[in-house]
Amino acid sequence: MTQNDLVPWGTEEKLNWFKEQVIKRSYLDEVVTKINGLRDTFSVKQYGSLSYDLDKYPLFLVKSTKFDSSKKSILITGGVHGYETSGVHGALSFLEREAKNFAGDFNIIVAPCISPWGYETINRWNPKTVDPNRSFIEDGPSEECNLFLKEMAALNIELFAHIDLHETTDTDNSVFRPALEKRDGITQDVWDIPDGFYLVGDSDNPNEGFQKAIIASVKKVTHIAPADKSGKIIGESIASEGVINYPVKELNLCTGFSDATYNSTTEVYPDSPKVSDADCVDAQVAAIVGGLEYLRQVIVKDS
Repeated sequence: MTQNDLVPWGTEEKLNWFKEQVIKRSYLDEVVTKINGLRDTFSVKQYGSLSYDLDKYPLFLVKSTKFDSSKKSILITGGVHGYETSGVHGALSFLEREAKNFAGDFNIIVAPCISPWGYETINRWNPKTVDPNRSFIEDGPSEECNLFLKEMAALNIELFAHIDLHETTDTDNSVFRPALEKRDGITQDVWDIPDGFYLVGDSDNPNEGFQKAIIASVKKVTHIAPADKSGKIIGESIASEGVINYPVKELNLCTGFSDATYNSTTEVYPDSPKVSDADCVDAQVAAIVGGLEYLRQVIVKDS
């Protein structure tokens, strides 16, 4: 098929895609139950519900019980792409296992699953074929992003750092990119899926030391993605081991919505024969821990 043969999806094609999606797991059972289990330790706030099903898709922020204005505020987000499982459960596992070790240094905010419909149907897009991680802009096309941004604006805090938890899977080439080509009517190149963990930093604010500290921490848990035969990762030049950079604000990515001093997007590869599901979750937790340990040193140095 040539570029001229491609016709973007219209309303009917998008609706047909939506009708083909099926529920494959339970957000309420697998995610909300764990969030509710954190209520004795953290402040848990429901900040809305997706209109697709108000009872089925409540949205939550999990926060430090008391915000201290003398502390820096840290944001962790998961499930921007609902199908990226370890992002959701990595955020929850950090809260369960590690957050207490940083409570004295930071105000902690966690949005464990921004796209619960995507979690249940194992999708990158929302029901309207919108990619949330290109939609973190005021009054954008994603309800998931709009509700989150409204809640963050209401908090009225300055973020010191933001770590957004993602995965790169084999289905990015086998399912997502072919669907993207059909939706947009634009030929999509496929690339080698990196076998290992990598990070996406901000090309306008790269913070190399921060990214390197995260990579060093993750190395203790799992392997770091090597460059492909062209010396790149997913088509991008490598800034340092396991790190590439995107213009996150220009692309309306989750880490670009604020002016956080430090930000990074993790990418776990769950289809690697070298890792288990538990390894993927542990890698996400290690990424957060490595980043926060680095930031703790920065605060001490600057004080």
